[in-house]
Amino acid sequence: MKTLVHAFVTNRVDSCNMVYAGAPRSLTDKLQRVMNAAARLVSGTRKYDRGLSHLLHVDLHWLDVADRVQFKLATTVHRCLNSKAPRYLVDSCIDVSKLAGRQRLRSAQCRHLDVPRHHRSTFGRRAFSVAGPIVWNTLPDWLRDPGCTEETFKRTLKTILFSQY
Repeated sequence: MKTLVHAFVTNRVDSCNMVYAGAPRSLTDKLQRVMNAAARLVSGTRKYDRGLSHLLHVDLHWLDVADRVQFKLATTVHRCLNSKAPRYLVDSCIDVSKLAGRQRLRSAQCRHLDVPRHHRSTFGRRAFSVAGPIVWNTLPDWLRDPGCTEETFKRTLKTILFSQY
């Protein structure tokens, strides 16, 4: 059952979830309800049984939808910085240390990315060029190491996201 749910539900939730970066909570809550129903289906629990978050995070080892979006954004930015992503995405991840006049800033030493200004308050902050660097800059300094492999980065990031629960 767990394999079928992963194939049909969680795979579909993860397919385009970067669109939900910076989206209002009302949009991600609908997907979270789908994930909760999938977890109940796998575990055989009823709708009003207690311990759903324990089931999701500890037993099934699933992230919440908002954390899945952050995970996907951070891994895509990591791939961009290692030139393993499409060029149009790589061009939107600009290191602060490469910008003129910002080489001596403290953020340049911490491997922060430049967050461009956006004009639209609703959709501008949801663009990858804005949402990706914002998520990247919130990661711990030691995790933004450029020498970190993709698998190590994913494993460590998932551990950090699970530690928030």
